[in-house]
Amino acid sequence: MDADILKKAQSWLDGSYDQQIKEQIRLMMKNNEQELINSFYRDLEFGTGGLRGIIGAGTNRMNKYTVGMATQGLVNYLLECFPGEKIKAVIAHDSRHKSREFTINTASIFAANGITAYIFSDLRPTPELSFAVRELGCHTGIVITASHNPPQYNGYKVYWQDGGQVIAPHDKNIIARVQAIKSIDEVKWQGHEENIITLGNDIDDRYREKVKSLSLNSDIIKKHKSLPIVYTSLHGTGITQVPASLSLYGFDNIILVEEQKNPDPDFSTVKSPNPEEHEAMSMAIKKAESTGAELVLATDPDCDRVGLAVRGPDNKMLLLNGNQTATLLIYYMLNQYKEQKKLTGREYIVKTIVTTELLKDIADYYRVECFDVLTGFKYIAGIIKQNEGRKKFLIGGEESYGYLAGEFVRDKDAVIASVLAAEACAWAKNQGVSFFRLLEKIYEQFGLYKEALFSLNREGKQGEEEIAGIMRKFRNSPPEKIGGSRVICIKDFKKSLAQDCLNGSETAINLPKSDVLQFFTENRSKITVRPSGTEPKIKFYISVYAPLLSGEYAGTSALLEDRIKIVKTQFEL
Repeated sequence: MDADILKKAQSWLDGSYDQQIKEQIRLMMKNNEQELINSFYRDLEFGTGGLRGIIGAGTNRMNKYTVGMATQGLVNYLLECFPGEKIKAVIAHDSRHKSREFTINTASIFAANGITAYIFSDLRPTPELSFAVRELGCHTGIVITASHNPPQYNGYKVYWQDGGQVIAPHDKNIIARVQAIKSIDEVKWQGHEENIITLGNDIDDRYREKVKSLSLNSDIIKKHKSLPIVYTSLHGTGITQVPASLSLYGFDNIILVEEQKNPDPDFSTVKSPNPEEHEAMSMAIKKAESTGAELVLATDPDCDRVGLAVRGPDNKMLLLNGNQTATLLIYYMLNQYKEQKKLTGREYIVKTIVTTELLKDIADYYRVECFDVLTGFKYIAGIIKQNEGRKKFLIGGEESYGYLAGEFVRDKDAVIASVLAAEACAWAKNQGVSFFRLLEKIYEQFGLYKEALFSLNREGKQGEEEIAGIMRKFRNSPPEKIGGSRVICIKDFKKSLAQDCLNGSETAINLPKSDVLQFFTENRSKITVRPSGTEPKIKFYISVYAPLLSGEYAGTSALLEDRIKIVKTQFEL
């Protein structure tokens, strides 16, 4: 075994760590060498989702000490950035194992360092944390969550004073301050508990009122207030805000999935609390079929992402993917802004580079500017910050089921997305079409885009090296054709260059460097390859396109499914 790994593990055995942690390390040393390697071979780093890992002992695990050192590093950076100011922070958490404990640990360290720490009395959605940072005038915010990861995971996301997740240079600077801490004895664990303030219901009410202000069609909601909607929080934080927000909008026929409404750190009714997966939605879909509901909403544990199911052509509940939901939400909002003569030329939307190009087509049609950003909602928040006061952000989205409207939150918000989806569904119903038929009509206007995502999981240090090797392979030997169609453009976001494969010219990509490759073909396919920033996997995003004539959705969709299969075989390793 690597001597550095053993040295790290021994330093925890010799240090001021609690006996429970030390016993876990001794057991790994005795019985599980590979687990010891995976627990200590590196320190957790901030990726697209912040700090995230398996709960347990070690530098590469989520525990009181890694959370504590991250917090002290953040504190040291805050004291440098805001000298002489009365610094304030707010902390929220989800329903996971250790979430409340990590919240109290974090608040205690803030307090001991002379920083006012606001905490919620119980679990709250991630987007409400973002709202609270701005509403309370805080310098930073923390949410303890691992989003949709399995139950053994937890995480720690840092927000800056704009309410968005930290981006460059703050993310790297915080890590540098954390790495500068050589011992947990440098962490101020306790003291000045009077600096910890528990928030009441007032912040919940203020957040919901802001969500309500986004409504574009209160009259249509009144007309269709009894639209049957099934909602599940998948044992997470959404139960604290989504039903109440739907009611505040005016919807009065909200059907809860009772078996999943209570917070549960083991997510005992699902294999994975991820609304992207059919299995996680199965209880809600069954409830919709039995009650005649027209819309299913399912939010992930920290309620920043939402999955939708709607009535399909055969009247059975059909799951939408993240691109389809983004399409419906963005089309609805831009259409209504135009119909209500609210477009002034200052409005814009934002999407990520892996999200469907259909969103840009829709924006172009309504003459609304569309920004492309790297994967990670913090980059969408960055665009909002850059344009604050000059342009008006309407809505943004990403294919991984995250959406945001309005500027009072700076992260993806499943509460907002849920109420807007319900309102858009009511609007479609008012026009005499189903929500899915509305989607078909959009495709008939702009063309049918179909997307697929597949991943290769590679755990631990060895897996990390394999993923790096895969990226080198595609970077050094890019395909000339994909699915039989010539590659006409390659974008390398690590080199910040876009290459025109027809004439060999190169242009700069004005985005932060990132280990991402994109291939564009003559038949308008787009394939993206990128390592995940939050999970031990490499992801392949496939997007294909064809014009769509009225009444030919099924046939054209099948044709594109076949094209996706052909493309996928080219990238399977």
